[in-house]
Amino acid sequence: MTINRSLVLLFVLFVCLFQVSPGVFAQQWKPIDPSHLELKAPVVEKEADAEVLLWEVYINDSSPTTTDFTHFIRIKVFSDRGKESQSKVDLPYFTGVQIKDISGRTVKPDGSIIDLKKESIFDRELVKYGRYKIKAKSFAMPGIEPGSIVEYRWKEVHEGGTNYVKLYFQREIPVHAVRYYLKPYPYAEYPMKAMTFQGKPAPFVKEKDGYYRIEMTNMPAFREEPRMPPEDQVRTWMLVYYSPDLKKDAMTFWKDFGKTQYELYKGEMKFNDEVRKASAEAIGDAQAQDQKLERLYNFCRSKIRNVNDDASGLTPDQLKKMKENKSASDTFKRGYGTGADINFLFAAMAMAAGFEARYVVLSDRGRMFFDPGFPDRYFMKTYNIAVKVGDQWRFFDPGSNYVPFGMLRWQEEGVQALITDAKEPFFLQTPLSPGEKSKKKRIANLRLTDDGMVEGEVRIEYTGQFAVEMKEDNDEESPTVREEKLRESVTGKLSTAVLSEIKVESSTDPIMPFVYSYKVRVPGYAERTGKRLFLQPAFFQKNVGQLFPTSARQNDVYFHYPWTEEDHVTIELPRGYTLDNAESPGSLNFGQTGSYMVKLGLAKDRPALIYQRNLVFEGLLFPKTSYPELKKVFDLIHQQDNHAVSLKQDPTAEVKQ
Repeated sequence: MTINRSLVLLFVLFVCLFQVSPGVFAQQWKPIDPSHLELKAPVVEKEADAEVLLWEVYINDSSPTTTDFTHFIRIKVFSDRGKESQSKVDLPYFTGVQIKDISGRTVKPDGSIIDLKKESIFDRELVKYGRYKIKAKSFAMPGIEPGSIVEYRWKEVHEGGTNYVKLYFQREIPVHAVRYYLKPYPYAEYPMKAMTFQGKPAPFVKEKDGYYRIEMTNMPAFREEPRMPPEDQVRTWMLVYYSPDLKKDAMTFWKDFGKTQYELYKGEMKFNDEVRKASAEAIGDAQAQDQKLERLYNFCRSKIRNVNDDASGLTPDQLKKMKENKSASDTFKRGYGTGADINFLFAAMAMAAGFEARYVVLSDRGRMFFDPGFPDRYFMKTYNIAVKVGDQWRFFDPGSNYVPFGMLRWQEEGVQALITDAKEPFFLQTPLSPGEKSKKKRIANLRLTDDGMVEGEVRIEYTGQFAVEMKEDNDEESPTVREEKLRESVTGKLSTAVLSEIKVESSTDPIMPFVYSYKVRVPGYAERTGKRLFLQPAFFQKNVGQLFPTSARQNDVYFHYPWTEEDHVTIELPRGYTLDNAESPGSLNFGQTGSYMVKLGLAKDRPALIYQRNLVFEGLLFPKTSYPELKKVFDLIHQQDNHAVSLKQDPTAEVKQ
């Protein structure tokens, strides 16, 4: 029998078309509703410069080796600002994720189409944090103008199976409709579950080919604001995860979880004679309980190399050759370990010294505020060590290189911690370090010339959470880059400033404060008018903008940690000038929330102005309803910081001299 080859090829093509996934069908652009092309004004938010008409994502999680996300987005541009904001696109990715099959097009108001060219797509680095990098596939959409429709699509492939998939329903611009199509992994004992945050739960609708659809419409734009809570605390999103159907309440779940974690890690904290001897030697002649623990804490931070630290100096090849520690004694003998290894060694050494210690699981308020009513460990992924001192439990994290003794990372202070135990695990809130523990101490000894220039020496010392942030930001950088960062931070406020003899101290030291010192010259710092100079004594606040510049607020106000700023500025006056007006700016008292104290006067031994400023702020979270009062406080601080004094020429000064 003779078979027509053309018919066979046609049949194969027909079969292939009906076996492809929804992501492949998307290769044909979806028809555009003519009314969308004619749309002249935004629908969801009347002031919007652009709106998403349709946002679809197909998620195929049915494979144990990869999870595929196939994205499609269609945007209507209404204004020149919308053209500017939507013309450049970044598709972020990181290790273990591939971005491919990118295509896009711009549909102009007259219906003509300009396709995105492949050569316009390039890779760039968005963020580098130690060894971790976030890159992006970047491109600029062609020919956008007000009235255009922009649409693009891409495929995102994650290596390995994916649990805890986050589905976001808000973007930086309003959204008409967002749809997710999810094909779950066929777990027999772990069915798919979902939890919606900051939004009304929407039911999944079963679709064909094993997909489930969920949709939300008329979603307002998500806008970032300074000092707002974590994004996941304010944005509408859904967590999709796999979990067994447990017939138990939340507190029973956490108790069982605490028991499991205790059994899992108790062996990691065992000590032998070698660890006992090392503990005794590290403690030395210390007698007080706190002093003993501090010496053990500093021993673990300074003597054990943290392989997780991006400033460890270890190469990828060296890291691969390192053996995995199985016990606290392994960590001690080898002199290196992960952050968890170092924490376990600290616990073992503490127990060898007679203390009771426990492994602790904590929430991270940098990600989201923990709700124990959600019975899943997704929001309890950090860990510490709790040591009982007297009748109180104290918390320690020597595995975080730069966190001072007696403190935790700011993300882990003031949060619920689950202290594991074989019988009765329990929740306990970690303490919040007061503002005096995290301090910026700034000293400037300056000389003012009669043309308004100031020059002199500056020293800035950071402690507590400030020091942690500064060290994490600088520890992997070269001395040249560290100096350039400082220079940019100063000239960003004082554009004419010239820095020299820069020193950066303790950028990798786990114990000492982080310190900047430098010489500075700032032409035109004081304003000269006739025979007068107008001088702002608050040198470190010169040209610093308002903390809260807008009158309206969408979100609550969230400070990461309490802090203190302590400034001491000395400015020698130019020869022939005296103070015309040296009224001190007022001080403020916020009650339990803090205070702002300023002193201004003349030195007793020489013609110099002495300015002292002390700001203490203890607050963390403020509801948006209190924003007007909070803004008023910080606006007043800003006003006082900008207070200027007047200097005038003394016609008798030269005669007196």
